[in-house]
This record gives sequence, structure tokens and C-alpha cells, in this order.
Amino acid sequence: MNETVDLSPGELLSGLRAGNFSSREVTSEYLQRIEDLDPGLHAFLHVNPKISLKQADEADLILQAWRLDPSQDLPPLTGLPLAVKDVLCVKGMPCTSGSKILENYIPPFDATAVKRLKQAGVVILGKTNTDEFAMGSSTENSAYGPTRNPWDLERVPGGSSGGSAAAVSARLAPAALGTDTGGSVRQPASFCGVTGIKPTYGRVSRYGLVAYGSSLDVVGVLGISAKDILPIFRIMAGNDSLDATSIGLPVPEIKLTDDAPDLSGLRIGIPEEYFIAGIQPEVQQKVLEAVDMFAELGAAVKQVSLPHTEQALPVYYLIAPAEASANLARFDGIRYGPRIAAEEMWDIFRHTRGRKFGPEVKQRIMLGTYALSAGYYEAFYGQAQKVRTLIKSDFDLAFQNVDLIAAPVAPSTAFRIGEHGDDPLSMYLEDIFTLPANLAGVPGMSFPVGFDKQGLPVGMQLMCAHFQEALLFKAAHAYQKITAWHTQRPQL
Repeated sequence: MNETVDLSPGELLSGLRAGNFSSREVTSEYLQRIEDLDPGLHAFLHVNPKISLKQADEADLILQAWRLDPSQDLPPLTGLPLAVKDVLCVKGMPCTSGSKILENYIPPFDATAVKRLKQAGVVILGKTNTDEFAMGSSTENSAYGPTRNPWDLERVPGGSSGGSAAAVSARLAPAALGTDTGGSVRQPASFCGVTGIKPTYGRVSRYGLVAYGSSLDVVGVLGISAKDILPIFRIMAGNDSLDATSIGLPVPEIKLTDDAPDLSGLRIGIPEEYFIAGIQPEVQQKVLEAVDMFAELGAAVKQVSLPHTEQALPVYYLIAPAEASANLARFDGIRYGPRIAAEEMWDIFRHTRGRKFGPEVKQRIMLGTYALSAGYYEAFYGQAQKVRTLIKSDFDLAFQNVDLIAAPVAPSTAFRIGEHGDDPLSMYLEDIFTLPANLAGVPGMSFPVGFDKQGLPVGMQLMCAHFQEALLFKAAHAYQKITAWHTQRPQL
């Protein structure tokens, strides 16, 4: 095994500051690992070593100047490599959103989250694979081919941030940005045995994110442990005048210590609606064993109810496609995207969108357009928004009695590539435990709690009240202090 790819982001930053190695050396090692291993994984859609090494050299100059004069400010993540999901704009790098309709698009600007991380000194390794326009739960819907799970190359990594999760799991990047519209950070984190956070809606700016569902999309981050992703989350988070949905609340100072973990006074709720018939027995067992460990650390565990959980799936698949149909209307061959020529304007629209959008995207656009159409708007979209309010009220009520809610991330471990190919509903059911948090806007974190009999990772999620991400980090870090599930790595 290589030396620096086995180090955590904290260890990498300490080594860079001490001069034990350079950012160019670290970046080169990751780029070489990507070259060697990614052909079998397809975690990345775009890698440009020239750009990455240029950023690394710039970081090394900053580090060198700081060592000569430590009194000057040093950006906190100087020299740290990072991968970015290919729905977030990175200046000078392609942003395809996993779609042929954006195959030649190179943004002239950075997404706010990316811009803040660049200002903090990160080096961008490349853009990771995603379900087309983030619409999927397996990264099989990418127009550029599926990503494979590092734990079993015949299985999916989850989606839609499957490329980011696979890259972190395979140590092709120390951390990666993802997005979560209905579970797209948490579910791939679970399938690939890594840690991922979906922040509160509005905590991280969406400016520069190619929109799927504007009232649901959240920018998150994946890494090996809660401690690894904390500094990246804190840099990204915060108000942004370029995003009208960004919340102007200060980002709390979150400190994770190496002291003996103690969760005394923390109240954890177990929702009965998340432990249902059909869940893989090993998933339920591992999650409940993890809850027992939280109790051993001093947390009080009690039952809670989220009675409208069952409605989350149909509500989401009305609201998200409706918003997608509006957001993707701009990709018509006139305003955005390539153009397939025709004599009539409507033929340009029809040919361009018909040939350049994939089947899942077209399916969701049609579903959303129908839900918004005259005569059906109130019956479908309007009613869905009312039930969404009930789902949020369930969480609000539960968080009056507990601090955290613990639950499975998905009903099973990673499924085989193509397993749900002919059954869209079975694919949608993969998100049944993650959708409610997006509809309610609450934050959640997924982290590994064991393996099933096939050696596939099992993840659990913690959810908490709006803007209480500090509780997620504290609890997950405490658990990861006394367990080693997150340190296990696939043999590639």
C-alpha cells in the first residue's frame, strides 16, 4: 500500500504543514492510484492531472512561505486533494451531470461550495460519476456507464453520488463532495462503507449546483470518518447571497476530541416505521447493535414514531420530478446543451431532448410535467406538498423528545448491477429510509456499522433537528472511537 493514500485528511494536513511530503507528491500518488484502479471502478468521469498538479504546486508555494513565516495566515486545507461530484461546477473542468446533453459543457465559474474549498487550499482531483442529473439510486443511470462498488465489482455503489462514495472507499481520494436530494450521499456511503453527511437544507449554498429538485437538493461530503469530513463541511457551510435558499445562521464551532467518548444526556429515538417487513435481517441486526453501543456510551434510547413515513415515497416521486421537469426545461438545444438541427424550432427541442436525455430522466420529466399540468396540479403536486408538511411535523414532534433518530440507511446492502433494471418501483424503494429527511429538510449522517455475510458494508443513519449537525458529528465520532468498521477497506 502507498504511504500517503492511507492517511486521513487530518494526517495529510499535518504532514503537509510539517514538510514531510509535498502537495504535489500527495496529489501525484492519488492520480497514479486513479490511473491504476479507476478503469475497473469508473468512479471518475473527468481527471485532468495538469490542472490538479498546478493547484498542488501553488499549494506547495503557500506552504513553503508559511514555514518561513508561520505568523502569516495559512488556508486551513492547503494542499489537501478532493474529488467533486459532476453536478457541481468547477471552473475549467467539464460538468456533465452524467448526461450527454451537457457532454461539452465547461463552466466558467466555481460552485460556491467549490469556491470556498479552493480558497481554503484544496486541490481538485477530478469529477466523479453520477446518475444522470442525480436521478437514481445506483449510478447505473449515468450516460457514461455505471460505477462499480469497490467491495464487489458486480454490485452498485449506490447513487446518485456513487462515484464519490466509490472513490473514497477505494482510496482514490481522501474525501469527495456529493449531493443528496433523496438519499444520494447517505445511501452510497452505506453501500461503500464510508461516512457521509447530508446537511440541513439551506446550510450549504446550492449556487453552481446543476439543479434536480430545488427544494430538496443539498451539497454534502463523504470521507472515511466523521472527523475526516468535519473540516470540509465547515468550510462549505454558511450563508451565500447567490443562493436565495441559503440560511443566514452562523456555522457552529464543532470540536471532536480524542477523549474517552461519553454520550451521557444524549437521547436517541428508534422509529418503529423504519424497521419493516422486507428489510434485510443483517441490516436490522447491525443497526440495532450500533444503537446498543450508543447506549453503552451513556445515551438514553427510546422508541419514537414518524407516522407519515409510508407516504414519503409517493410524495417524493411527485415533488422531485415536478421540480425536475421545470429545472430541466432549459436544456433544449437553444439555451443550454448541444443542438440537433431541424427546420422547425419544436423539432429542435424534440430531437435534442429525445436523443440526449437518458430514459430515467425522460421518465421523471414526463411524470413531473403530468403532476404539474392543468387539472392535475392540486390533485397531485398540491396534495403532495400538504403531506410533506405532515412528514416535517412528524420530525418536529419527535425532536421535542429526542436529540437524534437512528435508523437503517437502506433496506439492504448493495444490490447487483442490473438487478432492478426492469422494475423502477423496486429501485425507488431503495430510498424509502432516506427520503423523509430530505422532505423535512433535516440533516443526516450515514456511517458503517458492520458487514453482512457476503462481506458487504452495512450503514446506519442518524438524523437530528434543523441546523444541529454538531450532534451528528459528536455521536458518529464517539461510535467511531470505539469501533473500526470505518477503517476497513476493500481489497482491489
